Amino acid sequence: MKPIRDAVVRLVLFACVFIAWMWVLAQPFSPSVNLGVIVGCVLLVFPIVWFARLVLDRDPAPAHAEWITTLLHAVVMVLFGSAVIRAVTTYQAWRGWVIPIPGEVGLLLAIITGAAAVLAVMNLAVRGLGAPFGIALSRRLAIDWLYAWSRNPMVLASLALLIAVGIWFQSGLFVLWACLLVVPALLFFVKIFEERELEIRFGSGYLDYKARTPMLFPRRPKAAAQLRTRAKRKTK
Repeated sequence: MKPIRDAVVRLVLFACVFIAWMWVLAQPFSPSVNLGVIVGCVLLVFPIVWFARLVLDRDPAPAHAEWITTLLHAVVMVLFGSAVIRAVTTYQAWRGWVIPIPGEVGLLLAIITGAAAVLAVMNLAVRGLGAPFGIALSRRLAIDWLYAWSRNPMVLASLALLIAVGIWFQSGLFVLWACLLVVPALLFFVKIFEERELEIRFGSGYLDYKARTPMLFPRRPKAAAQLRTRAKRKTK
């Protein structure tokens, strides 16, 4: 019964996140409120993640880590999603200077990075038995395919997609917002909370993986292949 109950709770949380996104999308916010959502929601990630880390460290047990992570994912997804929704749907009102790059280039980059994000989600589902948005926490470490090159290919692809969308819109302020606010906030979440909770849930296996795999930017293919070969030799 417990696995069914846990799955139902996570689906309910995701439904609440989706409803919050739809509400934010439908609101006729004034320019000042709109800016507050775009900037303020991202800034709120920092104190919320820091508080969640404090709560996690008070009881670093795997079961406790799972639920703290599930709840934090829901809150963070509401904040990031709300900011991105408003930024994408209202960018023309605050686009700033025009980036002198053809929009078609940005669209192509968005397609490529979007495909990479989808592949990362599939990678996590197949190799880690997990799903994004806190729907299902990974039941095992995903350490091969895209995850052999980077510990956070989904994060890297998502951030690249957001920047590509800004280039597609030819909006200098959109790209600055993504680089100066969203990127630091998401990396703060990964570094301060997610790495700690993975260490709690997966122990030495995650620490070994962390030591040999870069956090974000992929290694050169040759270096990644050498690490996989060495790891296989150690397990023999």
